[in-house]
Amino acid sequence: MVPTNQVGRAHQAPIAVALSALFAACCGAYAYVCLQPARGESLFRSDLAGLAMFAAAVAALVNSARWLFGRRLLAAAYKRRDQARLARQNALLQNTLDNIGEGLSVFDAHGRLAARNARFCELLNLPQDLPVGTPLADILMCQATDGEFGDVDPTAETARRLKQFHREVPIVKERVTRRGLMLQIRRSAMPNGAVISVYSDITEIRAAERRLLEARSQAESANHSKSEFLANMSHELRTPLNAIIGFTEIISHQLFGPVGNDKYLEYIKDVHSSSLHLLSIINDVLDMSKIEAGKLELAKQAVGLQEIMGDVIRIVHEHASSRGIELIFQAAKQALVIWADERAMKQIFLNLLSNAIKFSPEQEAVVIRLDSEPSGEIVIEVEDHGIGMDEQEQEKALQPFGQAKPATTRHYGGTGLGLPITKGLVEAHGGTLAISSRVGKGTIVRVILPPRLMLPPADTETLQRAEVFDASAAISLALVKPS
Repeated sequence: MVPTNQVGRAHQAPIAVALSALFAACCGAYAYVCLQPARGESLFRSDLAGLAMFAAAVAALVNSARWLFGRRLLAAAYKRRDQARLARQNALLQNTLDNIGEGLSVFDAHGRLAARNARFCELLNLPQDLPVGTPLADILMCQATDGEFGDVDPTAETARRLKQFHREVPIVKERVTRRGLMLQIRRSAMPNGAVISVYSDITEIRAAERRLLEARSQAESANHSKSEFLANMSHELRTPLNAIIGFTEIISHQLFGPVGNDKYLEYIKDVHSSSLHLLSIINDVLDMSKIEAGKLELAKQAVGLQEIMGDVIRIVHEHASSRGIELIFQAAKQALVIWADERAMKQIFLNLLSNAIKFSPEQEAVVIRLDSEPSGEIVIEVEDHGIGMDEQEQEKALQPFGQAKPATTRHYGGTGLGLPITKGLVEAHGGTLAISSRVGKGTIVRVILPPRLMLPPADTETLQRAEVFDASAAISLALVKPS
């Protein structure tokens, strides 16, 4: 850009040249007059004055010519500088276009190639030295002749595509080239009537999408096969298991007479307990399968949480007492009644309490808290002072068949399905399950149920509080009507 002071001088140049020419003309006229001696005047004096004026005129003309010549040189220098700058900018722009991943072309309103990059020629299999100004008709004819548009008449196909080129904008379409490339073409109009086209190679993207769809289809097929297998196996396994459980229970109670040998009676009791354990595992696997498949069906009804927790405490109390573990139930003052699946809620509480008792050392306590927040959320916490877990072990414990440590399975037993099933049942009710744990300090499992499950208190007897349980105390539950 030319500096501001030089621009001002350029505007003043015609004025300076005119003044110099006027000065030279005046000097010349005056010299001519001086060269005509007046009457009685010395010829020498007249010649001297004329020569002086003539010299001044010549000097003014020389100065004007030199000034004009200098201005031309300066203007030529500015022009060369601007041309060099423009050439650098054009080169930078072209290099930028040539190094982007997409092909780009611009055709003007008359169908002539105005700009393009190397990727455009590469994707469309055109010569890399394709000159700017090439008519679109020639490019389309070259592609049609090479079979890029299939088995068509080149002339007719060229005419058809040429007619649609400026009409079908904006447009996004896909086309498979003769070399097997899948191109996505995004075409739009420019203000001056030109059309800009961007060509993207999406061959790998479409191939990845096909692989993903195939993998998803295979996964769904495998999941369907697994569900069918589990459904069939559940029937095949449960039928003989129920028979074993029933017969061993009859024999262990000696309903049809005494067993002759006490050792046989001991074996029968072992078979009975093992069958019940196996049935429990089968039920857990089936529940986990339903949760993973999203086919868990909930039979919702009004459920009193204090009552459910009281039933669960009765179930696990004997096991806790045998290890000297006291169960402390801190219940809400008001009756909490929710719209939920009773069996699912009972299983949630039973799994949490069973885990807390199993991983707690003897002569410890397990605390159960049940309350509602001001926001309406229902909070259930089960706290133990057992082995605890670090963050990595907590994540693993929430995965199906995952347990915090390999030694845990050998020492405590279990399939590693308790927490995953509990989490799935909680989430099926719209709630969340979180674990807070420290190694060697214990674990708190916190279940939060949404306010929308809460129902107005029912006018029925509801479990409101439970006294502290210890190993030697009997179960003592207070049943009162909510106020």
